[in-house]
Amino acid sequence: MSDTQSYAILQYPDVDQVYRQLNRLVSQPLRPVRRDRMQAYLQYFDTRCARSKALIDEAKKVIPGGVQHNLAFNYPFPIAIERADEAHLWDVDGNRYIDFLQAGGPTILGSNYLPVREKVIEMLQSCGPVTGLFHEYELKLAQLIQKFMPSIEMFRMLGSGTEGVMAAIRAARAFTGRRKVIKVGGAYHGWSDSMVYGLHIPGTGRLEAKGIPAGASANTQEFFPNALGALRRRLFLNQLTGGTAAVIVEPLGPESGTRPVPFDFNQKVRELCDEFGALLIFDEVVTGFRVGLGGAQGYFGVKPDLTVFGKCLTGGYPMAGGVGGRAEVIQRFAAGIGGTGERAYIGGTLSANPISCVAGYHALLEMERTNAAVIAGRAGDRLTKGLQAIIDKYNLPFVVFNQGSIVHLETSGVMLLDLRNPVRLARELKTRKHMMEEMGAAYMANGLITLAGSRMYTSMADTDEVIDDALARFEQVLSSVEGVQ
Repeated sequence: MSDTQSYAILQYPDVDQVYRQLNRLVSQPLRPVRRDRMQAYLQYFDTRCARSKALIDEAKKVIPGGVQHNLAFNYPFPIAIERADEAHLWDVDGNRYIDFLQAGGPTILGSNYLPVREKVIEMLQSCGPVTGLFHEYELKLAQLIQKFMPSIEMFRMLGSGTEGVMAAIRAARAFTGRRKVIKVGGAYHGWSDSMVYGLHIPGTGRLEAKGIPAGASANTQEFFPNALGALRRRLFLNQLTGGTAAVIVEPLGPESGTRPVPFDFNQKVRELCDEFGALLIFDEVVTGFRVGLGGAQGYFGVKPDLTVFGKCLTGGYPMAGGVGGRAEVIQRFAAGIGGTGERAYIGGTLSANPISCVAGYHALLEMERTNAAVIAGRAGDRLTKGLQAIIDKYNLPFVVFNQGSIVHLETSGVMLLDLRNPVRLARELKTRKHMMEEMGAAYMANGLITLAGSRMYTSMADTDEVIDDALARFEQVLSSVEGVQ
């Protein structure tokens, strides 16, 4: 690991202890919010969120489900947001919330950060949002990323993390001449045809692949989280039938570290990839710049061949994604006469538009100037320590741990179910998922926005006062679960 002062994770979690706690949680009966308290929390949405409900009901007539993105599917109905500022969000009914969603992770500086916003407005007044031609900030952003992450010899900007994964896999196959790609079961690498495989729940293969031809994921494989022996077997068997193009991992573990990996996991995967001639792809859509300016790869001291970026790339501004890495691999994307060898086709008219490049460049400069990742990480440490104190105070089986500014609070354990115990999965998936949804609703009714009721992203805007306010609100919910006297 590089200079630890440059990274948000001051102390890596004891992974064995986390899994022992998580396994105990899953083995116990559910401890949901008491029914009387849950009814009171749900009344909040009926009495205080009337305009949000009206908007969503109207939206359902023209938008499937009423919203456009999974992050917005909150129970009992989505909330419509009108204003964002640093650590807080306001809905259309005027209710204020502490924002631990942070747009799914990218706004490390805090929401709608003024210095970046001013640079974007300045650019819009002179150039406009898109021209279809080259803009100087494309170069400036790529050079800045290269400065922070030495493994990025060349960088190609795209429109999203999903596109970045698609491009990385295409480049790996073009470069190696191999087809097989191995992922960790349960990890989310976007929604491209080949990656909707083993999604969210390890061992489920094509369970979520409705509308996707079998051939699209015929060369995608998965192994259970942290099972390095299983990965080795996959690589060995693939070698007998043409080899493996790439192994793709979230370096903290599936679902942004919800299933955390041991500290040396990535180094061991790197060694296996080298042994079997496969490329190593790091999906740093969430961890890139949030763990530190050097990404998770800098924190762990492991050099991937390719790195996928997403929403963290532009500090929350749209069209944020890309892939970088070894020049000889990334050159496969070069258009026109700059290409070398067999070219991997990728497109994207709005990729690297002036808005995203200007926002990304100045967001990264501000992160460097303010040491935002470390400040956000300290807020995550404070939140985690406070939540643990509440759990201990009420003798709850819940589990809280963090990797810097990524905080996990597991109350139902639904994210720990997998096909190694199919009977439990079939019996408990819906009830545990619903409990997690209820917890998210209870938090929101108490002025807290989380990701699916089980994950929080802290930002530089989360001062000690904000975190302490949040902890008081969390205690209101956690003290109202069944069994608490």
